[in-house]
Amino acid sequence: VSYDVLGDVVCGGFAMPIREGKAQEIYHRMSGEMMALYAANNIAKGILKYAHSGGVRLGGLICNERQTDRELDLAEALAGRLNSKLIHFVPRDNIVQHAELRKMSVIQYAPDSKQAGEYRALAEKIHANSGQGTIPTPITMEA
Repeated sequence: VSYDVLGDVVCGGFAMPIREGKAQEIYHRMSGEMMALYAANNIAKGILKYAHSGGVRLGGLICNERQTDRELDLAEALAGRLNSKLIHFVPRDNIVQHAELRKMSVIQYAPDSKQAGEYRALAEKIHANSGQGTIPTPITMEA
């Protein structure tokens, strides 16, 4: 079972499913912008807090491209620093906004589009990675 949970900050609402053992593997969706990288590190801290008692693992990072400088490099570097991997780099495509305006997913709106193919590839990568999550090593002030 997969859940898409808003988790820009590690707060009680986000941590509760982890504490209760409902999360086994977390895939964090982010971008290469600095605040998104910061939030990804904070999510890793939350996962680490419960990794030994609840068994939760970081499955990997998924980068939604925002077309910032060196975005792919930054996402891959952060994933490596967190003892994880970049599962998929999702290219930016305005077809997402066109689908949202129609209250549809990209797969529904344009099933044969390149972007729909990206989402299918992402799903396949998550499925193939199942059970291979890691205990993250978040960046600290000392690092």
